[in-house]
Amino acid sequence: MKRLQRRTKRNNITPETSKSIGANVLSARVSNFQQVLSLRWQALSPRDQLALAVLSMFLLLFIGGYGGYSIHQAANDSKRDYQEQVADYFWLRAQAGNIDSNAMNTADGEAAMPPANGISVLLNDSGIANAQVVATGDAVQLSFNHASQAVVSTALGKLEQQGWQFTQLSIQQDLATKAIQVQATVIS
Repeated sequence: MKRLQRRTKRNNITPETSKSIGANVLSARVSNFQQVLSLRWQALSPRDQLALAVLSMFLLLFIGGYGGYSIHQAANDSKRDYQEQVADYFWLRAQAGNIDSNAMNTADGEAAMPPANGISVLLNDSGIANAQVVATGDAVQLSFNHASQAVVSTALGKLEQQGWQFTQLSIQQDLATKAIQVQATVIS
C-alpha cells in the first residue's frame, strides 16, 4: 500500500506543474525548430547564404517601405478629408444668414411674402421699429431712424446677405439727438 501512495505522489500533477510542462513543450518545439533551421542554414554554401541574406533584407525593406508609404498616404488622405470637412462646415455656418426664409415658406405651399414685407420683418428682427418700407416696381425704398450705429450696420448687412443690392444709400446723423437716419433704395 505504501508503494502505491508513493507512486501517486510522484505522478500527482498540479495546475502549476501542468503550465510549466506546457511552457516546456512549447519551448522545446521552438528550440527544435531553431536547430533544424540552423542545420539547414549551415548546409547551404556561403554563396547561397549570402544570396538568401540579401534577398531576405530586400524583402524586409520592400515590405517595410511599402507599408510605411501606404500608412503615410492614408494619413495624408485622412488629413485632407478632415480639412475639407472643416472648411465645408465653416462655409455652411457662414452661409446661414443667406438662407431665405421666404423660399422655405414657398416650399411648404404657403404664399411668398412680398419684398417690402420681407424687408420690414428683417428690419424688425434686427431691432429697428417703425421703418417705412415701400415697394416701387422692382425696387424697395426704405427709411428709418435708430440711435445705435451697430444695429443699423447689422440690419444693412443682413439686407446684403439676403441678396438685396443698394442702388441708393444715404446715412446721416442728427447732431441734437445723435440718431442715425437711413434712406435707401434696394433691388433684388
